[in-house]
Amino acid sequence: MLPFFAPPREVIERVDAHRIWQAAQGELQLQMTRATYDTWLKGTFAVSYEDGLLVVGVENPYAKEWLENRLLGTIKRTLAGILGHTVEVRFIVRAHQRQPSPPLLSVQDPEDPSLARQVPGRAGSAEEEPALPSPPLSSLSLNPRYTFETFIVGNSNRLAHAAAYAVAHKPAEAYNPLFLYGGVGLGKTHLLHAIGHVPLTKNIRVLYISSETFTNDLINSIRNQTTEEFRLKYRHIDVLLVDDIQFIAGKERTQEEFFHTFNTLHAANKQIVISSDRPPKAIPTLEERLRSRFEWGLIADIQPPDLETRTAILRFKAESLPPWPATFQGAPGRGTRTGCPIPAEVIDFLARKIQSNIRELEGALNRVVAYASMMASPLTVEVAKAALQDIAPHRPPSLQEIVRAVAQFYGVSVEDLKSPRRGKAVALPRQVAMYVAREETDASLLEIGKALGGRDHSTILYGYEKISSLAEEDSLRRELLSIKEMLYHALP
Repeated sequence: MLPFFAPPREVIERVDAHRIWQAAQGELQLQMTRATYDTWLKGTFAVSYEDGLLVVGVENPYAKEWLENRLLGTIKRTLAGILGHTVEVRFIVRAHQRQPSPPLLSVQDPEDPSLARQVPGRAGSAEEEPALPSPPLSSLSLNPRYTFETFIVGNSNRLAHAAAYAVAHKPAEAYNPLFLYGGVGLGKTHLLHAIGHVPLTKNIRVLYISSETFTNDLINSIRNQTTEEFRLKYRHIDVLLVDDIQFIAGKERTQEEFFHTFNTLHAANKQIVISSDRPPKAIPTLEERLRSRFEWGLIADIQPPDLETRTAILRFKAESLPPWPATFQGAPGRGTRTGCPIPAEVIDFLARKIQSNIRELEGALNRVVAYASMMASPLTVEVAKAALQDIAPHRPPSLQEIVRAVAQFYGVSVEDLKSPRRGKAVALPRQVAMYVAREETDASLLEIGKALGGRDHSTILYGYEKISSLAEEDSLRRELLSIKEMLYHALP
């Protein structure tokens, strides 16, 4: 955790609840998985801070209960590290205004035309496609900050952005399905939400879910004998956005249901957009019939941002920060229109230090700003270095970690890579492992050969040189970048 030092109490008193909670969120998103942070903390907000009690607003009672039972200790420790003293935290539910329930109508069940059900919508016959209320209740899960206007485009994500923009404005006319893949924190979820916002303005029914939500809904429908309602929810929409589809791999019943959901929507010319941390062919235990359907449309990858893009992201992010107190600004730097002026040299330092993904980049910015605020110090490179002193460069991966990462990416076993098998499905991943090991470690050819089943140095050298010659091809280059990103993200 960031080693914050306790500032004078009068400085703390000048810091409002919003800034304290924003600093805590910046720290917390570096301590937990994206799914945990996005599900339970992203939508929270500070209500008040007084006498050592921080009151935080949450969206519903379920989030309140989960945070109190699962994350309260972590949150309190993080706040104590930021403020220099213990803090009590209380969660309250923020009231939402609900739309009045629409009238009911009868529609035919997609699996059995002889069965009619009552669903929300307009009055009409059973032969009509149901018109669900617009925006549908599920649209509440879309993050209003994730739009195309707030997405920074660079060389690493240009194709994915262009494809997402196309399907958002012309659903089912451009690419169907659209499959986005890339490492953690690179903008896949941002693009899914951005796609979802555009059709909602045209009264088009949009459903954004994670694959985990799909699985849980299916389990609950089986348990409660409400599979017809489940199918109506997922098959009577115009745009289906599914995040982290890789998590349905190995779940036979979930894959079976998603296969039929996909077929129903695609046959009805409805748009499907899917995200994953890897391309379809690299998702292990994914059924071949789903894999082939995911490849029907366009597959677009997102790579880690380059220096220019990271710099643009930091400047844009600074504009959304609360205004910086005039007494703390120090030397003038590159200003922002409405937010916190960050000196250009600090922006450059952060952009060069944090190279992994956008989430860590934004988290580092929040930490630096919060640290300077708590210390009543100008924003300088020295302050930024102090704030981030515990973020050390990753250690080199071990040979065993490389072999495991390559095996996971290509959907083969570690034993396959070490075996004498020579089929293409195993030979190429094995040579990729040789290449990555040679590039990312100081291990000798003999050591690499030993990690891959006792192969001699000439075999390792041949494999390395072969991949080196093929690395200029776009597809293989992207696979190598994805493997390295996945590998370094997993390192402690």
